[in-house]
Amino acid sequence: MRLNEIRDNPGARSPRKRVGRGIGSGLGKTSGKGHKGQKARSGSGPRIGFEGGQMPLYRRLPKRGFKKPNRKEFIEINLDRLQRAVDAGKLDTSVVIDEAAMQKAGLFRRRLDGVRLLATGELKSKLQLQLTGASKAAVAAVEKAGGSISLASGSVSASAPVDALASSEERTADNVAGESASDAPEKL
Repeated sequence: MRLNEIRDNPGARSPRKRVGRGIGSGLGKTSGKGHKGQKARSGSGPRIGFEGGQMPLYRRLPKRGFKKPNRKEFIEINLDRLQRAVDAGKLDTSVVIDEAAMQKAGLFRRRLDGVRLLATGELKSKLQLQLTGASKAAVAAVEKAGGSISLASGSVSASAPVDALASSEERTADNVAGESASDAPEKL
């Protein structure tokens, strides 16, 4: 085979349709558009979704839901993908692994609004992670392997969310007790 012998597969390229070039071509005179009418005119035709005056489908169906205009979009990384990157030598376990290191390792292309760790798969390596977010199961799995996770809002452990909840309940109970005491009329 030579450079001048390279060809497309037969039928891969078809000649362009030349319309309005005489009746012998089969596409002369009206150029395949028929006689008159809206669809024969240039640049016209009903808009997308138009059903001839009948109530169109997009108006027959009810509206549903909404999209939050300032929603955050996170990249989701599973434990098994993290472990594969460590096994391949793309991530160094001796240093803190942050989002930039994951991006450099090829776990994702664009960072978007941050990276969230999910618990699918198994993690065997001891890792120190610094991420935007993580599920409770993922935090537990990382700590079980001997590692740690620090989130954008501060360091977290599997028991931390429960402690935070308990302290908020205590504060609420104190507030309710304080309010009920202050609302009671004074005895003279």
